[in-house]
Amino acid sequence: MPVQYSDLSVGESHRWTREKASLFDVGHMVQYHISGPGAQDLLEKLTPSGLASLSVHQSTLSALLHQDTGGIGDDTIITRLGPQLFYVVTNAGCREKDAKYFAENIDKWHAEGNPKVELKLLNDQGLIALQGPMAAPILERVLAGPEVVDLKQLYFGQSKFLKLRLASGETSDDVLASRGGYTGEDGFEISIPPQQTVAITELLLHAAGSDHLRLAGLGARDSLRLEAGMCLYGHDLDDSTTPVEAGLSWIIAKERRQTGGFNGSDVILKQLAPASKGGSAVSRRRIGLVVEGAPAREGAEIVDADGNAIGKVTSGCPSPTLGKNIAMGYIKHGQHKAGTEVFVVVRGKRRRAVVTKMPFVPSKYWKARAAPA
Repeated sequence: MPVQYSDLSVGESHRWTREKASLFDVGHMVQYHISGPGAQDLLEKLTPSGLASLSVHQSTLSALLHQDTGGIGDDTIITRLGPQLFYVVTNAGCREKDAKYFAENIDKWHAEGNPKVELKLLNDQGLIALQGPMAAPILERVLAGPEVVDLKQLYFGQSKFLKLRLASGETSDDVLASRGGYTGEDGFEISIPPQQTVAITELLLHAAGSDHLRLAGLGARDSLRLEAGMCLYGHDLDDSTTPVEAGLSWIIAKERRQTGGFNGSDVILKQLAPASKGGSAVSRRRIGLVVEGAPAREGAEIVDADGNAIGKVTSGCPSPTLGKNIAMGYIKHGQHKAGTEVFVVVRGKRRRAVVTKMPFVPSKYWKARAAPA
C-alpha cells in the first residue's frame, strides 16, 4: 500500500475518510485459521482473552504474549467462526516472528499431550478496509441474495459471510465482512478469496463512484488511527511492553484475571493488583499528548518542568481533524493523568504539551443502542 495516491494529499485523504469513505488495501496483513479441539484452549494460553464466552462471528482485540515477561509479541484480532475454528489477523511486520511463535507454541502444546490444533496460513487471501460514514451504504449496493442481509443489524465487533454481486452479474464466493477497522470510523474489513480480490475491490469503487469512495494509503491510515488512539505495533507496542503499561488492561478478560493461566499472567496480574494485595505498579504508562508549536515525532523526549526526562513519544503528527499537533507515548507513572502539563523536546527546543485522554477524536463505530428503560 503506498503512502498516498496521486489524487489526494494525505490530509485530504484523511478528511475524505471522515466525511465520505475510503478503501484501504491491507492485504499485507497476515490472516490465519486456527482450528481443532485444542484451538480455544491454546489461544487462551497465548492471549489474555476470554474466548470461552466469545460467540460465533464475534471478534476481540487481543495480544500474543511472551511467557516469562508478559510482553506483547504482537497485537491481533481474534474472531470465532465456529466451535473449534478461529480467524486470526496479525501484523505484516511481525510475519516471520509470529509464524515462529505459533509453530513453537503449537509444537510444545502437542508435546504436552494436549488436544490437536491446526494452523493454516490464508496465503494470498485479500483484505480490504472500507472505512467512513458512507461505508455501509456502499456495501449495501453490491450485496447479493437470495438471503437479504441487513447491515444495520451487524454491529461493531461482529462479522458475517456475505455474497456480493459482481460486475459480470455472477455472485462472488463468500467474503468475510467484519464490522470495525483502524480509523475510528464505521466500516468493514473484508477478507476475500485470492481469485476475486481485484474484482471485488473494483466492484466497490465502481458502485460507489469517485464522488463517494477513494483509495487511501498508509499516510491517512496512520493519522486516522492516531486520532482514534490506536496503537501501531513496533512503535507504540513492542516485546518489552505489557498490556497494563500500554493502557490495554481492558483486553484482559474478567475471568482471566481470576484464573490466570495465560502467558505472562504472573507478571501482568501483579501489575493489575493494588499494593495492599501484593501488586507491583508499572513504572510507565501510555498516554496521549496535545503539543504546542511543531509536531512531536517518534523518539522525541518528554520532560518535566525541571528538564528531567520522564518519557518518550512513540507516534505523532498534526491532526487534520483537530488542527492541533497530537502524539502518543509513554510517560513515568504518576505523570500520566489527563491534564498534566509537560514538555516535549522537538529539534532541541522544549514545546509545551498536555496529557490528554484518548481517543483524540470520538469514535463513530456502529454499535447496538441500549433499549429504553
